Amino acid sequence: MLTHLDEKNRPKMVDVGSKEITTRVAMASGVIKMSKEAFLAIKENSAKKGPVLQTAVVAAIMGTKKTSELIPMCHPLLINSVDVDITELPEIYAYKLDVTVKIDGKTGVEMEALTGVSVGLLTIYDMVKAIDKTMVIEDIKLIKKSGGKSGEYMRSE
Repeated sequence: MLTHLDEKNRPKMVDVGSKEITTRVAMASGVIKMSKEAFLAIKENSAKKGPVLQTAVVAAIMGTKKTSELIPMCHPLLINSVDVDITELPEIYAYKLDVTVKIDGKTGVEMEALTGVSVGLLTIYDMVKAIDKTMVIEDIKLIKKSGGKSGEYMRSE
C-alpha cells in the first residue's frame, strides 16, 4: 500500500509522530549544459544579471527551505545545514551542482536535497537565458542518504 494514500484511496500526509529522531543526511546532484558563450559568461562573471554561481548557491539553499511548500506531502523540517558545491565541467560546457542537507528529525531530507539542486540549476538557467535558451538541465538524482529506518543508501554509478 502506498503511504500517501489512506484506506479510501485519498491523499494523506504520513504520520511521523512515532518515529525516532535521528540525524539524517541526503546529497543530490544535477547538471546544466550550455553553450560555450554562456559557460564563459558565468565563469568570467560577466553575465548581465550578476554573479550567477553565487546566486545559484543562495537559491539552492532557499529551495531546500521551501520544499514542504512546493511538494504537497513533504513535512516542514528544521534544517541543520545545507552545503552547496558547484563544479565546472569545461569539457562539456556545463556546471554540476551538489546539495547536501542535514537534519535531526523524524523524516528524511532527500526531497530537500533534490529540490535544492533543481532550484539552483533553474536559477543558473534564468540568469543566462538571454545568452542561451538551449540550455539543458539533466541528471538530477539522489547520490546518497543516511539516517532513519531505511538506513544508508549510496548510488552505485
